[in-house]
Amino acid sequence: MADRGVDLSALPKEVRDQVAELDLELSEGDITQKGFEKKRGKLLAPYVPHLPNVNLSLPDVQLSPGHSADPSPSPEAPGPSTSSASRHHRTHRSGGARDDRYRSDIHTEAVQAALAKHKEEKMALPMPTKRRSAFVQSPIDTCTPPDTSSASEDDGSLRRKAAFSAVLAQSLQSPDYWINRSVQSSSTSSSASSTLSHGEPKAQPQPLPQPQPAASLLADILAITRIENSVPPDVTSSTPQERGSRVDLPPAVRGMSRGQSRSSMIETADGVPVNSRVSTKIQQLLNTLKRPKRPPLSEFFLDDSEEIVEVPQPDPNTPKPEGRQIIPVKGEPLGVVSNWPPALQAALARWGSTQAKSPALTALDITGKPLYTLTYGKLWSRSLKLAYTLLNKLGTKTEPVIQPGDRVALVYPNSDPAMFWVAFYGCLLAEVIPVPIEVPLSRQDAGSQQIGFLLGSCGVSLALTSEVCLKGLPKTPNGEIIQFKGWPRMKWVVTDTKYLTKPSKDWQPHIPTANTDTAYIEYKASKEGTVMGVAVSKISMLTHCQALTQACNYCEGETLVNVLDCKKDMGMWHGVLTSVMNRIHTITVPYAVMKACPMSWVQRVHIHKARVALVKCRDLHWAMMAHKDQRDSSLSSIRMLIVADGANPWSVSSCDAFLNVFQSHGLKPEVICPCATSPEALTVAIRRPGARGAPLPARAILSMGGLSHGVIRVNTEDKNSALTVQDVGHIMPGALMCIVKPDGPPQLCKTDEIGEIVISSRAGGTMYYGLPGVTKNTFEVIPVNQAGAPIGEIPFSRTGLLGFVGPGSLVFVVGKIEGLLMVSGRRHNADDLVATALAVEPVKTVYRGRIAVFSVTVFYDERIVIVAEQRPDASEEDSFQWMSRVLQAIDSIHQVGLYCLALVPANTLPKTPLGGIHICETKQNFLEGNLHPCNILLCPHTCVTNMPKPRQKQPVDVGPASMLVGNLVAGKRVAQATGRELGVVEDQDLIRKHQFLSEALQWRAQTDPDHVLYVLLNSKGVAVCTSTCAQLHKRAEKITATLMERGGLNTGDNVVLLYPPGIDLIAAFYGCLYAGVIPVTVRPPHPQNLAATLPTVRMIIDVSKAVCILTTQPLMRILRSREAAASVNIKTWPTIIDTDDLPRKRPPNIYKPPTAEMLAYLDFSVSTTGMLTGVKMSHAAISTLCRSIKLQCELYSSRQIAICLDPYCGLGFVLWCLSSVYSGHQSILIPPLELESSLPLWLSTLSQYKIRDTFCSYSVMELCTKGLGTQTEMLKARGLNLSCVRSCVVIAEERPRLILTQSFSKLFKDLGLSARAVSTAFGSRVNLAICLQGTAGPDPSTVYVDMKSLRHDRVRLVERGAPQSLPLMESGTILPGVRVIIVNPETRGPLGDSHLGEIWVTSPHSASGYYTIYGEESLQADHFNTKLSFGEPHTLWARTGYLGFIKRTELLDASGDRHDALFVVGSLDETLELRGLRYHPIDIETSVSRAHRCIAESAVFTWTNLLVVVAELSGSEQEALDLVPLVTNVVLEEHHLIVGVVVIVDPGVIPINSRGEKQRMHLRDSFLADQLDPIYVAYNM
Repeated sequence: MADRGVDLSALPKEVRDQVAELDLELSEGDITQKGFEKKRGKLLAPYVPHLPNVNLSLPDVQLSPGHSADPSPSPEAPGPSTSSASRHHRTHRSGGARDDRYRSDIHTEAVQAALAKHKEEKMALPMPTKRRSAFVQSPIDTCTPPDTSSASEDDGSLRRKAAFSAVLAQSLQSPDYWINRSVQSSSTSSSASSTLSHGEPKAQPQPLPQPQPAASLLADILAITRIENSVPPDVTSSTPQERGSRVDLPPAVRGMSRGQSRSSMIETADGVPVNSRVSTKIQQLLNTLKRPKRPPLSEFFLDDSEEIVEVPQPDPNTPKPEGRQIIPVKGEPLGVVSNWPPALQAALARWGSTQAKSPALTALDITGKPLYTLTYGKLWSRSLKLAYTLLNKLGTKTEPVIQPGDRVALVYPNSDPAMFWVAFYGCLLAEVIPVPIEVPLSRQDAGSQQIGFLLGSCGVSLALTSEVCLKGLPKTPNGEIIQFKGWPRMKWVVTDTKYLTKPSKDWQPHIPTANTDTAYIEYKASKEGTVMGVAVSKISMLTHCQALTQACNYCEGETLVNVLDCKKDMGMWHGVLTSVMNRIHTITVPYAVMKACPMSWVQRVHIHKARVALVKCRDLHWAMMAHKDQRDSSLSSIRMLIVADGANPWSVSSCDAFLNVFQSHGLKPEVICPCATSPEALTVAIRRPGARGAPLPARAILSMGGLSHGVIRVNTEDKNSALTVQDVGHIMPGALMCIVKPDGPPQLCKTDEIGEIVISSRAGGTMYYGLPGVTKNTFEVIPVNQAGAPIGEIPFSRTGLLGFVGPGSLVFVVGKIEGLLMVSGRRHNADDLVATALAVEPVKTVYRGRIAVFSVTVFYDERIVIVAEQRPDASEEDSFQWMSRVLQAIDSIHQVGLYCLALVPANTLPKTPLGGIHICETKQNFLEGNLHPCNILLCPHTCVTNMPKPRQKQPVDVGPASMLVGNLVAGKRVAQATGRELGVVEDQDLIRKHQFLSEALQWRAQTDPDHVLYVLLNSKGVAVCTSTCAQLHKRAEKITATLMERGGLNTGDNVVLLYPPGIDLIAAFYGCLYAGVIPVTVRPPHPQNLAATLPTVRMIIDVSKAVCILTTQPLMRILRSREAAASVNIKTWPTIIDTDDLPRKRPPNIYKPPTAEMLAYLDFSVSTTGMLTGVKMSHAAISTLCRSIKLQCELYSSRQIAICLDPYCGLGFVLWCLSSVYSGHQSILIPPLELESSLPLWLSTLSQYKIRDTFCSYSVMELCTKGLGTQTEMLKARGLNLSCVRSCVVIAEERPRLILTQSFSKLFKDLGLSARAVSTAFGSRVNLAICLQGTAGPDPSTVYVDMKSLRHDRVRLVERGAPQSLPLMESGTILPGVRVIIVNPETRGPLGDSHLGEIWVTSPHSASGYYTIYGEESLQADHFNTKLSFGEPHTLWARTGYLGFIKRTELLDASGDRHDALFVVGSLDETLELRGLRYHPIDIETSVSRAHRCIAESAVFTWTNLLVVVAELSGSEQEALDLVPLVTNVVLEEHHLIVGVVVIVDPGVIPINSRGEKQRMHLRDSFLADQLDPIYVAYNM
């Protein structure tokens, strides 16, 4: 603060040096901002003038504009060091902190002003939640600790009181105190300091269709900058004005800190209050999303064939070009000079013989001292030697390795220009074509594959290099150079002088007059990353040198300092080719020297009195940073300072700043010559040096809004969104230039329109070597007029530069095609966005100004992504804050929303050979999930503006008559399907036997006592327990006797059976039937996880009103243990009876129910939506169900089946406990838990017992697929054979998992498993078995439906492979005695074939009703006895709660009729209603799981209309953030939904029930209660 009124130029030299040193330290990151301010303050304290209006202790300081000619650093903001909002940009910052290409004080100020506009802070923005261990890169102490006590600190009233007193205290305390307090006051990651605010969208002068401002994220506590001085600076003058600014702190910290404006007790959709930081953050997120979007959504129109995407209507106020059609601009004629050589080699030959001692090239060592000088004589003789060696000494006389016209790669580092020059001219003399490329550093070098493409397309098989470079190349263990990724096989030749042969006396190189043959090939990378070779012919090379000589007025014997890469572009054209033509002495300053000593080029100019210097803005900036008042370096000798990247709009401020500093060192303003170049057209335009004292060329100050629409408008309204551009002079001598539209046919632009510059000249590239197709579109363009007629015969070349022709035929360039981002029909330039991002004080966050901007296509439009490298010492808070402010700056200035902003650790972005960021590789990494960000922010809600309007559901008021008539008129059959007849049982004996299962068991015990019904296997596959009919009957009798004796039970009482899967459970079930009590089977609690599993057991016991529990001794001990007491009240258990050691007693009598309609057992199950339901099963229902299964699967006494299922509810229980007793077949029981210790158990059992029919669950199938998929060879060797399996049925209550069943079939096909064997069953709560693929029916069929139609509750069948198609497999054949109909759930009327509706079922084995529904008692009373609203008035139906459809197939069933297939789509309870459409979670989850290889499993749910995606990460934690954009992209692309929250968790966190179904509601509750311990939570804004 102390430098407030100090004129730096008046300070003593040593103080100025110390200040400059400090600046450098700060910019390099060697000192913190706070330390910098402290030290600087100390230094300057003695020199502060004591003005009356300056009081350093107060935060509100009035500043006066500084008018000193020296660009003194703009004043620092007062107050806390965290306040990056108010900090102004300092002129003397080095390139260490930010990328010099884009420095512009005016722009920085504009950005700060734009940020200041977001004052109206309304809402808080949730900061992402990150697990501590996730990113070692950020220092631990700066992270906010996880919320340990969400309850204690969320007391709303206390917080409100605290907030109120804080407001009072604010006027009394310093801002530092404020910030420290606010940070300490919250222990959560949504601490007050990260509670960012939201500004209102500013009123736009003209209603452009702009995306919504990226949530105005100005931090509450941060100071808000206001620009007082409203006069726009004169940007045409050469001295930038300093502007005064005033800094205000907000009167109070606004925005919603947690619990301040409302308590954090937020209710979930179910009305359950959830008290946690997660819900608070989601509430914040919802608040931010409630703000209106900028473009109004037009009326939604839906048609099946229409793509559901919003087409933005053209805005009538969009600026349109109004000028006349442009006239091609002609360059000055190319003069003819008598002594110009006929070819470039001839020039070298001439100077080599006549001026042999004249210096050609001076190279510097790493310290910047001259290393050696190559004379023209040496250059000529060495090049001759190399040419001779290439043509005569490689290979044999008859089979030379290389011939004239062959292409040769030149692989030389920048630091060795002499070797490169010799190699290049040697190739020209040998008439082989040199292809200079960068030195590959490693096998996986960024872009090495693309270089391989270049070498391949040019047919290169030989590489020239130096000995030193060859030694440095990566080698294989046996010393050979490795094969680089994507490269053709190469032969390496070392060109050091000692290896070259002196040509024989009679050998002379052939130097023909320049013709159209290719002279050399220069590489260029396209926007997509492919590297192509631009071929330059001999005549083009020569003409280009002549044009440059004329334009730059080169004279023989001049000295030129070249800082650019001499292998390509300007560095080569001036520094290697034109210099030799004019016998110029070139001093090259390699990149490595510049890094070590940024002033080296200025010193070289001074020492050698160089006339011309060739630099980039970067070099100007570095020299300026390092100049430290070197009085001895003079730049007065320079007549041309050529700025190679002067075409970049952001170069203007570097040129100005450099001139400011070095004008006192003799630099003349008129010598700065920006130029525009392109790999295809070579030099496009260059500014000629002006006359001394002549006025400097004016600047164009353009409106960015206009530019985004491709028109030139002088900026008048909003000075924040202006772009200042300098001209790049006139076009080259002998050239002709037009401006054409960048996309579509090359139509000439109007005079006020931005377009692509195209050039026709003899001095340009001729083609992309080896790529004739691409060549035509670039090098042979014939511009057309408005009517579409060609303007002439001459072909033009596209330059890839976007610009316009200004007054006096001056060329202005505003960007490059490769940096063009087309978002919603508007053009944005990547460089402009980088400049804006850098103007948002990046010093604390961005490492060395390394920022990449590119666009990705998501949901039919380009989306802008910004990736920056984060400084190692940046805190989470700083980074998040910087990201939020970049969003808002880009939104204000460019009126475009960002899709994604990512920060990656320092030095991790792929680099180009010269250290820049490799954009294509970065984009590739982003899309493949290999970027590994450490911070990420996605804003799909603000920038995805082409979403359709949500669908409005139409009220259902169609009468039944019209519907029925509609169905009949359409000729549709009503969608219904029936299983085959159950048939009549002839034998009276059997009727008696099968009326009640208890009697069936007694009958079997008498007639076939030793027949083994059950075999139970352990994990080793050993039968640990078997049971014959008689044994089972006797054991059941013992249990009955004990029940009657000890339980004191009445007939019809409910008894809970708590057993592990096994035969005890079966015996206890029949014991209950014998005693006349109602069994309720319950899964026992997990001994290692009582806290989670015991409450469910308790709930079922309470809800079923059980009077007694039958269990084993170990389980009884668990129920009464101290651990159990921690979860439930163990004192109130009903009577517990252990059935391990029972006395040998027989009951006095066995109960026989009076009617078959009496209740047999209760079936309790927890649905995936977390609802506990118990259904009543009567004796009649279970016997018909068993009969139905027997008929379908052809079960009888001599058969064996294997069951690997949980035996507690649904069809699993029926198959485990009931079916064998009814049909008499033998069941081999495999408890699914045993598979965890022995994976192959189930499959080896099938093989060992030669089982024909087996039943399993999806979780068992998944275990085998994941665990054994790679071991099929080993299993085969062990003799495992599955060819005996005829049917393998998956028992489930969900849509068939086609991918899983197909993978299982394919994996175990090698073990003999038939592809037809695997099928699925389908049951629901109201009817435990509706479909089961038996032995008789046709194979299950698969159809493909259109997912878009499905969301509208319609079925549209499409071909396999159609976009947005979803494969569905039939759920098995409908069981005998079952009828199914598809019904509209709202009107309750039947639907036609292939229509989506609710599946209703009628059958004798439907359950007789709910015993209870826990949580929703009022609901579903009508689930069991419902009638259709029309059609069949008397039939009673049960509603399954599942959506599906019936389709009549071409297959025939057993009776010879066409087969009706039932397709289950999903549970109605599970569906997500979003945007008025119906989504099935499984579809979104399938897409999410495909998004990245590290997503092991995923689950989705909604919370207050936000879609939350939880993904399990199977990779390392640094990959966690890669998933966030990929998940968001895939859901947006495939489902047209914006993900609100992405939660990354560890594997195994998503809860799965015993049937293998995801418990999404359980997951949701855990998430909201903050119990998931996520790796990362991203709140997409």
